[in-house]
Amino acid sequence: MTHSGDIPAAAPVKPEPQAGEGNGGAGAVVIPAAVADDTTAPTVDAGTDARGLALGILATVAVVFVLEWAQSFFISMLLGILFAYTLNPLVVWLERIRVPRVVGSVVVMVGVVCALGLGTFSLRGQMQTILDQVPEAVSKLSAGLTSLRKGEASTMQKVQTAASEIEKVTSQAAGMGAAPRQPTRVVVDSPGFKLGNFLLVGSMGAVGLIGQAAMVLFLTFFLLLSGDTYKRKLVRLTGPSISSKKITVHILDDINESIQRYMFMLLATNVLVAMLTWITLHWVGLDNAGAWAVAAGLLHVIPYFGPAVAAAGIGMAAFMQFDVLSTALLVAGASVAIATFVGTFVTTWMTGRIARMNTAAVFVSLLFWAWLWGVWGLLLSIPITVIVKVVTQHVEQLESVAELLGE
Repeated sequence: MTHSGDIPAAAPVKPEPQAGEGNGGAGAVVIPAAVADDTTAPTVDAGTDARGLALGILATVAVVFVLEWAQSFFISMLLGILFAYTLNPLVVWLERIRVPRVVGSVVVMVGVVCALGLGTFSLRGQMQTILDQVPEAVSKLSAGLTSLRKGEASTMQKVQTAASEIEKVTSQAAGMGAAPRQPTRVVVDSPGFKLGNFLLVGSMGAVGLIGQAAMVLFLTFFLLLSGDTYKRKLVRLTGPSISSKKITVHILDDINESIQRYMFMLLATNVLVAMLTWITLHWVGLDNAGAWAVAAGLLHVIPYFGPAVAAAGIGMAAFMQFDVLSTALLVAGASVAIATFVGTFVTTWMTGRIARMNTAAVFVSLLFWAWLWGVWGLLLSIPITVIVKVVTQHVEQLESVAELLGE
């Protein structure tokens, strides 16, 4: 029985901490262990990030230096890989009709070499005529430059005479009576052109080009002969994970398909440029139209630079034949218009179907590889960009690069 005066014991209430109170006073608050552990979160070391950035920059510079130093090796390897990817469907088709891969590879390579040789042999007459016209073209060009220099000299003489007369009149008006000073003439001594040095450098370059072409042919043959061997090896090197093997297979298949489509696009557009150029030059009546059309189609492989060289050569040939500057400019302009039409509409449409890439990124890639490897860089920049885009699309850590390259 409880008494009316009894008061039940109440639970102790901890006072709220007041501002300025320390942890040791009566109002101290006990921090739970979980909260205390959260305060020990890892901090970001700025020095580590700086070192990582510096190492990344040094690694990039080292890679660029190696690519420039061993450019002959890398260019030959990339050309061999591209040609092997392009010719592999023919070898696979021969395998389907029960032709051994070794025999199929030999047949395809011999067929390609014979086709190139037959095309060169069929155009040998026109090419020889063009080469025979080179001395005459050089003479005409030299005469034109000489007349231009004479025109510039006569213009400068007129300017100097007018200046002397003005100075004479000014002196007489001032009553000085001083004889006019003779104008100072500056003679620029241009270095002479030595044909022997030019021929020596050209012969050394031709020998190197022939050696590099032989290396590319052998590499293409061996890659065709190996078939899917390297593909299986790369899949094994990815490790035991099934997901990694699937990603590697998808990357290799996409690279194979993209390169084959790109090479088909190059073949189609170059043939179209050659055909349109031949029709135009034949209609104009230019001699050796077939050889110039083939040259325009081959040079169209090199973006921007190739069509300009083709137009310059065709314009020079037109000037040699018709001896009219307006006709030469018209023919050269027609060549540029054909290359621009095919590049703007056909190539852009086919490239969009192959791999949707950002135009600005592709142009930056052209500038980089042209700076690194020259003309070969212009030729190989788009296939390299296509391969990089395919790889970055399947690697999660490189999705930002794929986003930059994509549309």
